[in-house]
Amino acid sequence: MRRVVVTGIGALTPIGNDMAAYTEALRQGRSGAGPITRFDATHFKTKFACEIKGFDAEKFIHKREIRRMDPFTHYAMAVADEAMKDAGLEGVEIDFDRAGVIWGSGIGGFETIEHDIEEAAASSGDPKYSPFLIPKLIADIAPGLISIKYGFRGINYATVSACASSTHAIGNAFDYIKMGRADVMITGGSEAAVTKAGIGGFSSMKALSERNDDPTTASRPFDKDRDGFVLGEGAGCLILEEYEHAKRRGATIIAEIAGVGMTADAYHMTAPHPDGLGATNVMKLALADAGLQPEDIGYINVHGTSTPLGDVAESKAILKVFGDHAYKLNISSTKSMTGHLLGAAGAIEALACIIALRDGFIPPTINHFTDDPEIDQNLNFTFNTAQERQIKAALSNTFGFGGHNASVIIKKVD
Repeated sequence: MRRVVVTGIGALTPIGNDMAAYTEALRQGRSGAGPITRFDATHFKTKFACEIKGFDAEKFIHKREIRRMDPFTHYAMAVADEAMKDAGLEGVEIDFDRAGVIWGSGIGGFETIEHDIEEAAASSGDPKYSPFLIPKLIADIAPGLISIKYGFRGINYATVSACASSTHAIGNAFDYIKMGRADVMITGGSEAAVTKAGIGGFSSMKALSERNDDPTTASRPFDKDRDGFVLGEGAGCLILEEYEHAKRRGATIIAEIAGVGMTADAYHMTAPHPDGLGATNVMKLALADAGLQPEDIGYINVHGTSTPLGDVAESKAILKVFGDHAYKLNISSTKSMTGHLLGAAGAIEALACIIALRDGFIPPTINHFTDDPEIDQNLNFTFNTAQERQIKAALSNTFGFGGHNASVIIKKVD
């Protein structure tokens, strides 16, 4: 069986604009939430988000090309640049017909859609649309442009499954390498939905926290007083490579993708199955795919969005899958720091698992103040402070609107 390893990683998050900064912020338990600067949020119920800070697209993209891309693509290009450099693949001769890109985004060019529709509506006479409108907004433009930059002529497409998008992308890339259809894959996801429509739409669903008086503590996964998620933005990238291919070129192997699981709740448009049925099944499938037992997992980076229903359902699912071992696990929701990056969440949370494996610490679930009697408090949610711990394998969960569930297991290389 072909093994699949990680040889390069890149991150752009609300708490750090590269892997080093992201790692340090996770260790410190830093919140990325603050007042919205993208637009005037005065009349919105939620006036804060987890925004990217100090990002300069010109470091990664030629100035004339920037206006032809939506921010979600800017973010994708930035993290692909970091990951490719980390993997030592820039300028290296490989079989480019067996190198591909699979990229996740739940929404794609949201800012572009919003801006161009507003401009067209305001124009007199025939509506005026930019010739770049369609190429900027489609979700598959990010993997397309990444492949153009690096000359990767193999498998290339986008995954769109709401908040599970980038975990599905990672899982698909893993499967193609394992099946022998590719040797190298750039994968991950990006999202840039901190817009008027993004905040307004999620707010009208009552999905967002309205803790405007204290944004940094608004994302409270598993806390009794949680009142919704905090919208985030950014991107994460992993270079996946067939193990022998990586060894032959002398690559540094960071971790190994061990297994993936994918299921559907088949229950409700937005709410999770109350007993965590889909979540239970997806974790079981990931374990089976990896050939691992529940006792082999040391850490779960949970979906943990800080919503009333979701956190309860996921905690129930963990207990069903892991039994008594659940109480020996470290569990944490890094969304408490980064906010919810929607389609990019799975990518940056897979990176958090890699950091935990590599650096020997578990990122915390910050902002815990009050226990929720509906959630078993004997589970170790790694509340408020990072914990030093050596683990051999970690599992990351992502669940999306529509009932999409995806889990990936990452382990140290034997």
